[in-house]
Amino acid sequence: MMDQVFDWCVDVLVYWAGILGITYKELNVWVFVIIWPVLTILLIGIIVMKHRTISQLSKGRQEQP
Repeated sequence: MMDQVFDWCVDVLVYWAGILGITYKELNVWVFVIIWPVLTILLIGIIVMKHRTISQLSKGRQEQP
């Protein structure tokens, strides 16, 4: 099962590499070394901002009589 999933993922990357006119290795680097980490950092930043917003709203709600 795992081999089939891996092979399918490789096929998808090869397909998209062909469409984008780059090699499989280049697309692999773009996806897993550049795009994925950037998205992870952005999502962590959004989570932190939302947590702060929720905390501020909770404090404001507790202070009301």
